[in-house]
Amino acid sequence: MNIEGNHWRTIWLDEGGKSFSVIDQNQLPHKFQTLSIKTWTEAVNAISKMTVRGAPLIGVAGAYGLMLALQEDPRDEAFQNAYQQLIATRPTAVNLKWALDRLYYKVIALPVEERVEAAKREADSIAEEDVSICESIGFHGLSLIKKIQANKSVDDSSKPLNILTHCNAGWLATVDWGTALAPIYKAHHAGLNIHVWVDETRPRNQGASLTAFELASEGVPHTVIVDNAGGYLMQKGDVDIVIVGSDRTTSRGDVCNKIGTYLKALAAHANSIPFYVALPCSSIDWEIEDGLKEIKVECRSSKEVTHIKGITTKSDSLLEMELVQLVPDGCVGFNPAFDITPAHLVSGLLTEYGIVKASKEGLKELLEIL
Repeated sequence: MNIEGNHWRTIWLDEGGKSFSVIDQNQLPHKFQTLSIKTWTEAVNAISKMTVRGAPLIGVAGAYGLMLALQEDPRDEAFQNAYQQLIATRPTAVNLKWALDRLYYKVIALPVEERVEAAKREADSIAEEDVSICESIGFHGLSLIKKIQANKSVDDSSKPLNILTHCNAGWLATVDWGTALAPIYKAHHAGLNIHVWVDETRPRNQGASLTAFELASEGVPHTVIVDNAGGYLMQKGDVDIVIVGSDRTTSRGDVCNKIGTYLKALAAHANSIPFYVALPCSSIDWEIEDGLKEIKVECRSSKEVTHIKGITTKSDSLLEMELVQLVPDGCVGFNPAFDITPAHLVSGLLTEYGIVKASKEGLKELLEIL
């Protein structure tokens, strides 16, 4: 995507594949800087500390990390150890396991001397496929946006189409384009009159810091809102469609996404507003049905709830990142990173193959295509 007139991906190989680089998302939106990752243990840290995040992107980062592990030691024991360490970094998003499994089983049967090059080819394939998949999601989502815009009343036809999104499911969550934001970018590039309501997405504020950064860089009209404002905007008729991403979707269409997604789905359902989930098929966990019972929801540090990070201007006019405590001393915070939206609240799943119903039947039809 565009950053100051230049095209960037979120992850890329360096040194002929001996290392890879990423955009350090913990520094955004105030600093744009990259980080070189030279070992698989550095890849573990980058994923666990959310230097890279977003289900598709951590899958690619995990694959590149496993590639680096083979360069250090291509033998079975070391390979399996790196696999286990990488898969433990983020337990909820299914793309990480999907990508690690894909590379692992591609390589494990090969002779030791062939593993490094095979791993590089497979990790590169995963990255390139992610770009084309996300662009396909964007094209299918563009058709959906055009239909919703065409169905607006004559009185509202001159007004922008208002899209609400939660967290960051854009370019920064993938290699390029994004999932939930890909249709928005396609619509903007097509000249459609759109406006995006950006949930701040507490506690890490990935909407306010990452989604807003992306949309501003692309010149997409947007407004940041507090998470609790979405229902009010829907009641007023100021939201035409909700599009969010997914970290894991079950075989019957339950959606695990950033905490707060479920509340937006409830509000959209109550106000008859379409609620779509954009995801690659690699985010579907075909082995489970009941999201609430079967998905392990990651709980993160309570400090993300009790504190907030931002920039402050020092006396020398330099901008520095600071951590500020929000609560009284001794307060305990609870920080589940995701929640589960049941399938009946989802209007449709927006995939690289088109829109399918969030149901057993809809996903079975999709599985037959794969």
